[in-house]
Amino acid sequence: MPPKIYHLGLHKIAITLARKTTYRQRFTNKLIEAGEEPVKKERKERIPVDPAVQQPYADGKVILIDKPLHWTSFDVVRKLRSLIQIKKIGHAGTLDPLATGLLIVCTGKFTKKINEYMAQEKEYTGSITLGAVTPTYDLESLPEQQKDYSFVTKEMLEETTRQFVGDIQQLPPMFSAIKKDGVALYELARRGEEVELKPRSINIATFEITHIDMPVLHFKVVCSTGTYIRSLANDYGAALGCGGYLSSLCRTRIGEFKNEDAIGMEEFERKLKVE
Repeated sequence: MPPKIYHLGLHKIAITLARKTTYRQRFTNKLIEAGEEPVKKERKERIPVDPAVQQPYADGKVILIDKPLHWTSFDVVRKLRSLIQIKKIGHAGTLDPLATGLLIVCTGKFTKKINEYMAQEKEYTGSITLGAVTPTYDLESLPEQQKDYSFVTKEMLEETTRQFVGDIQQLPPMFSAIKKDGVALYELARRGEEVELKPRSINIATFEITHIDMPVLHFKVVCSTGTYIRSLANDYGAALGCGGYLSSLCRTRIGEFKNEDAIGMEEFERKLKVE
């Protein structure tokens, strides 16, 4: 399939597009290509939940989940819905499949607070790898356009981070869940449709490089809702002149909610059984 050109404001990016697949399908295909055998989980017979355990969740709770790597945010919601066996449940802010960390899940009456939680300030830690870019700005696509990064100094890194602190304009990734005319951009991208994106106003309160192990930079970011850390990584690499992409990401806080207070999916399942 020939590359398609997307007009992103004043920028143009050539992307060879794949056919529409879910993240889970793409991840499974990568395992097969690498010669690994995907783990197939056996379907378990659904055991009815004790009504005394189920009712508080049906009434309304806020669940703090430490999202596992390779799970989509909807994977988490779908699994919790199946475990608790309730219908009214949703999450307060998507995390990409390759990100881990805090995912707020609301049930019952607390689903009315989802927009309130989504609007709160967020904190992330992660890593940016210099010397290449990817079409998705992270490792869901392969690094390309390799460049020398040996000229980058610690002073350059610190000076460049300051360019991205405060109220700034940011172009979202073409591969994102933002919708245009009711259709997610990643859907349009994989169809090969040409889309013009406009910069969005965001605020980055903190952008710190916390550890340097070239070409990998570890960082901490505190930002407003609507900020794409993938775009920040891509733009930061471009500003340095060597390119860069997001190589790991963990959401550590949303407002007053902290990932250190969250629990994993397996732990939640065990907890549910003993309640």
